[in-house]
Amino acid sequence: MIASPCINLCQMDPASGLCRGCFRTLDEIAGWSRLDDAGRLAILAAVAGRRPAASENPSPTGQDHD
Repeated sequence: MIASPCINLCQMDPASGLCRGCFRTLDEIAGWSRLDDAGRLAILAAVAGRRPAASENPSPTGQDHD
């Protein structure tokens, strides 16, 4: 089973709709436990694409996206 990308920095960015810690949407977070490995891998692929975009567009609150 594929582990969650959660890093216990659970804070939603209202501008992007993504968690500032793991870069998942609320729907992706809520559905994680019900997904098979293929579904989890699809989310992880989407998250990988979101990380560079998040570092290029810092939060208006000045908080890091690590």
